[in-house]
Amino acid sequence: REKPKAEAAPKPRQAPTDEAQMAAAAALARMELKPRPKLLPAPEAIKKHVRKELMAEAAASEKGVSEEEKDVTSPAEEGAAAPSVSGIYFICPLTGAVVRKDKKEKHLREAIQSYFSVDPVAASIMEIHTFNKDREKVRVGVETMAKYLDNIYLHPEEEKYRKIKLQNKVFQERISCLEGIHRFFQAIGFETKTLPVPGQETTEEYYILKEEMLTKLEDIKDYKEQLLSSEPVRAQLDRQLCVFKPSPEAARFELPNDFYNLTAEEIRREQRLRTEAVEKASLLRTRAMREKEEQREMRKYNYTLLRVRFPDGYILQGTFYARESVSVLYNFVREALRDDWLPFELLGPGGLKLTDENLAFNECGLVPSALLTLAWDAAVMADIEAAGEEQPASALKQELLSRVQTLS
Repeated sequence: REKPKAEAAPKPRQAPTDEAQMAAAAALARMELKPRPKLLPAPEAIKKHVRKELMAEAAASEKGVSEEEKDVTSPAEEGAAAPSVSGIYFICPLTGAVVRKDKKEKHLREAIQSYFSVDPVAASIMEIHTFNKDREKVRVGVETMAKYLDNIYLHPEEEKYRKIKLQNKVFQERISCLEGIHRFFQAIGFETKTLPVPGQETTEEYYILKEEMLTKLEDIKDYKEQLLSSEPVRAQLDRQLCVFKPSPEAARFELPNDFYNLTAEEIRREQRLRTEAVEKASLLRTRAMREKEEQREMRKYNYTLLRVRFPDGYILQGTFYARESVSVLYNFVREALRDDWLPFELLGPGGLKLTDENLAFNECGLVPSALLTLAWDAAVMADIEAAGEEQPASALKQELLSRVQTLS
């Protein structure tokens, strides 16, 4: 199966097909976890059932189309200017669904939860790596668990390695605190038992490895390797690629609050204070003060909306992380070209060439939005012209031009 490719400009309110979701799940399993065909050959019917179950739950809770999605389809109903983009969206790698930023974690949880019916071991490992935010704690906990499993694999005849006391200090401090850990132990063949303490009248709880797992020691080793090698499940930022006709409105941006690392009230207050103090600040600030303020400005934005205007006037738009490098934008533009080999330069506001592709957008002042200009390599274009080759009306791919929009 081929790795699924996200649509060039997916509409946030459109759910992916069952086939797209199944392909995405299969691709994630190949990337995130080492393949184990002999252990977990999940039938396509089960995967399809999981995806349908997840989508059915979402449809039941949101009644098909949520009010939020309705607002996205008609943002101008409240009388405000239509936003340049309706918000920040992400693509779930498990289902292929496009979800708003504020719904991302909830959707990931539901997707992983549904994945338990396909592969409980993989799903529990996803939980451990995805929902425990302290990466150092995850590393320590995972390495400790790997030692437990190593001892079982290397010394299967020793009963002490097949028992883990839940109240053990190391277990409590390093392992038990991790989300998803108990479901992992259950998935790989442990069960909870209450056993008497030798020489005392008290009892304690233990994880005990089931007897049948002693015949599946290679599986135990494989689970350990998966646990150590897996990475968090991360939703991919949806670029929301758009192409617009030539427009004098290209430099006008209306951004939703998703682009700011501030509350709506903080944004309004900041704008008011800036308007009142702009004249005074420009006169009294020292260079050090200006640089310090610029650093604060950089941290305010998590995302940026960038437009690239082509020589023929067409405009290519995409959403990016504020800390992504300029090289990402060059690749984004190149992938939209009919002939991706054509050399070009990108010019920022004021005509400044973006030559250092390692710089982040917020380091170049390209946040929270910016209009850039694309310039072809003059020598190459002259050679093409001299060769008398017939050039298409636009350098953009035809499939992008077929859904060109008009900037409002």
